[in-house]
Amino acid sequence: MDTWAYRNQVQLEFIRPGKPVENHYIESFNGRLRDECLNLNLFFDLEDAQEKLDEWRKDYNMNRPHGSLGEMTPFEFVQYHNTARI
Repeated sequence: MDTWAYRNQVQLEFIRPGKPVENHYIESFNGRLRDECLNLNLFFDLEDAQEKLDEWRKDYNMNRPHGSLGEMTPFEFVQYHNTARI
């Protein structure tokens, strides 16, 4: 990851160990991913894992309203803001 970040001029920043509140958005996402997908599925191979994770990702972004986005889905939020710029 360090090599990729360097080549793409991305500066990596890490939260301090034991301080998950420093990045509460990703900590919340990680918890949802674990509770709603990883803990509920058996993955038989890499292709199976990819399919199940893609299905969860699509539901998360296309169907599920998010409180932080004004109860819009991420898809609706992007559509709204893209339309508002035109």
